[in-house]
Parts: sequence; C-alpha cells; structure tokens
Amino acid sequence: MTEKAQRVFVRTFGCSSNTADAEIMRGCLVQAGFELAENAENAENADVLVFNTCGVKSPTENRIIEELREAAKLKKKLIVAGCLPLINFERLRNQIRFDGIISPSSAGRIVECVESVLRGEKIQWLEGKAEAKPLLTLPRQASNPVVSIVPVAQGCLGSCSYCCVVFARGRLRSHSVDDVVQRVRSDLQSGAKEVWLTGQDMSCYGRDLGTNLPDLLKAVCSIKEDDFFVRVGMMTPNHALDMLDRLIAAFLDEHVFKFLHLPVQSGDDEVLKQMNRFYSANDFREIVSSFRKAIPDITIATDVICGFPGESEEAFRRSLKLIEEVKPDVVNVSKFFPIPHTIAEKMSSKVSPAEVKRRSQNMAKLVKKISAIKNAAWKNWEGKILIDEKGKQPGSWIGRNFAYKPVVIKSEGDSLLGRSVNVRVSKTFQTYLEAVLI
Repeated sequence: MTEKAQRVFVRTFGCSSNTADAEIMRGCLVQAGFELAENAENAENADVLVFNTCGVKSPTENRIIEELREAAKLKKKLIVAGCLPLINFERLRNQIRFDGIISPSSAGRIVECVESVLRGEKIQWLEGKAEAKPLLTLPRQASNPVVSIVPVAQGCLGSCSYCCVVFARGRLRSHSVDDVVQRVRSDLQSGAKEVWLTGQDMSCYGRDLGTNLPDLLKAVCSIKEDDFFVRVGMMTPNHALDMLDRLIAAFLDEHVFKFLHLPVQSGDDEVLKQMNRFYSANDFREIVSSFRKAIPDITIATDVICGFPGESEEAFRRSLKLIEEVKPDVVNVSKFFPIPHTIAEKMSSKVSPAEVKRRSQNMAKLVKKISAIKNAAWKNWEGKILIDEKGKQPGSWIGRNFAYKPVVIKSEGDSLLGRSVNVRVSKTFQTYLEAVLI
C-alpha cells in the first residue's frame, strides 16, 4: 500500500515578491511529493501550515498575528516564513507557538524545513538574508497560469526612515540579465502571457552588477515568443531620474505595459528629507511630466504616507497640492504607523492618531475624485485587452489594456483566460473600466 502524501497548507500575504516566494515553496513541495491544501477550508486537514508573512504596515502585522493565533489552535505543525520573522521576531516568539521560523531567502529550502518539523525538530533559519537569493530556476507553481512573477532582485539601495523591509530583504542582490531572460523565456513557453518584473525597487536593478533596468527591459522584450506584456514594478524617483531618457525609451517598447508605479510618499521636501527619500517633489513632477510627454496615456500610480512625524498642516497641504496637480491614476494612501526598530519610530513630533486619520481621509477623498475623472476619459475606448483573471461574478473576466487599466467584461462561453480580445469601454468607475466584446 502506498503511503499517503502529507499535506501542506501555504498562506501568503503582501507584495508580489512574497507571492513569488510562495510559488517557489509550492513548486518545491509538489516536486518533493507533498500534497497541497488549496484553500483555507482545507487547512485543518493539513499536516503542516506555512504562513508566508508580511510586516510592512502595523495593521497588516496585527492581522497576520491574529491569523497565526487561530492557526496555532489547530494543533498542526506551524512554520512562519516571509518578512515578519526578520521584522518583528520578538513579537512572534512571545505571542505565537511555532515549529519553524525562516527568512524570505529560505523559500527554496521549504522542503527541508517541512521535513524537519514533521520529525519534531524546531527550525530557526534567520541568518544570511543579506547574501542569499533564491535561484530563478527553482520549481514553481504559478498562482495564475497567465502571469509570470519574476523576482529580478532581492533588497534595495534605500534607507527610508519608516521602512522595515530592508530588515527582511537586505541590500540589493540582482539576478543577471541572462538569468532573468532565461526564466522569462521558460515561463512564456509554458503559457504565460504577462510578466511581472518585481523587486523592492526596480529602479536600482542591476546596479550591483554593472547593468540597469533599461538594459534588462531591452533584453526581455527581445525574446522571440508570441504576444506578451511586461509589467515593471515599483521604482523610487531618485534612481528613475538618473536614467530617465533610457527608461522612457525602454517603456516605449510594444511589450511593456504603459504603467509607472512611482511612490512619492510626500509632497513636502522637508518631510521627504526626514523620510530619507533622496529626491524632491519637483523631481517627481519632472519624471511624470517626461513620461506623459512621451506616452500620453500612461497610467501613473504612486503612494502617499499621511501623518509622518513632523508633518505640519502646511506640509500635508503640499501633498494634497501635488496630487491635485499631477493627478495620478492610482494613489495608495497610507496612515503613518511606527514600525519597531525603524528611525521613524524614535522620532519626536508625532502627529496624533486622530489627525493622521483626518489627513488620510482627506487625501483618500481627493484620490477617489481624481481616479474617477481619469478613468472617465477611457469611456468609448476601443482596443485589445489581455484577459489575466477570472472575475468575481459568474461569467465575468478581467483584462488589462496597454496602459494596464483593469477592464471587466462578461462572457458566458468558454474560458477566456490568457486570450486577447477586442472590447469597447461602456462604463467607467473609480477603480476599473467595464467593456463589451466587439
């Protein structure tokens, strides 16, 4: 009689880099003969629970801690992976009963970790984060067969005073252009149509290897495969600025989504200095203006933190003014929360929680208005979209146009996943477009 395969439940939180790590974990586990519990309802039937965590914001951390407490009640073997073990190990040690705890760079060793905890061993692999990077050739089970998530680098070159990700991901370690191209080509040959090039800061990619993001994009876009699109991940303005012309030229390639994620965080230069962000509000304006001049319909996404220590009312109004002027399509609004062991946690002149809430509400109100207006400009647009997701409603599908705008369509027939279809936008909303097939 064949021994029944042991089951592992993998739950992941956070950014696309974390999703890529989870895909590696699942791929390695399946290759080793483990069975995956596919959803939370099956977690109680699993032998091992793996939580691939995030700790970038306090509310996210609190939510994950609560889920871990509930998971511990199942009396299963519990492994805590991802960024939180290196961001707030003390809290995990004091509040959660776990059998294994590992860093993000240990994703490729998940099989060894699972086998060890099943033997009753206690695992703590938190060393070496600043040097290690999972190979791009490791087995992978894609979360979405249409989307290839390629972590082209680990870590960054920044020193943001509020950020804890550097504790978990370390300093910049880029994969070579050749290794990335080989991985992308393999994924495209396996059926992927949409490639996410991801990292903690895509604008500093390759600077540790003597190369850069425009060179990478040129190489990836030269791959001889059927139609595919490339989404470039988040970039900090200062690194984008020093290669602006070459970056724009790379974005003009037909394979690159016309989508620029450029977190500004504040419209006040003094606040930016306190954040250890090495650019000015006008630098941000210049980058966006230059991209829009070359690519008028480009989607601009940015991030804003409200209530950073020392942010005066006047400074906050400068952030409002910047967003009103630039009119990004997407703005991710965050309230400032002090993260343990960061410089910002120790800063005086904290803004009161009530005031932080008020400012974030005011910013969110402005952002919603701008997003609705920007999307309304796409009414009656006709063109091709790539279907990359099944919609929440029966018979609905979500696709992306050349500017990475999410477009919802309805089709009751065969699966459209991975197909390109022609549509006309019939309705617009704050966060998406609705279209009909033509």
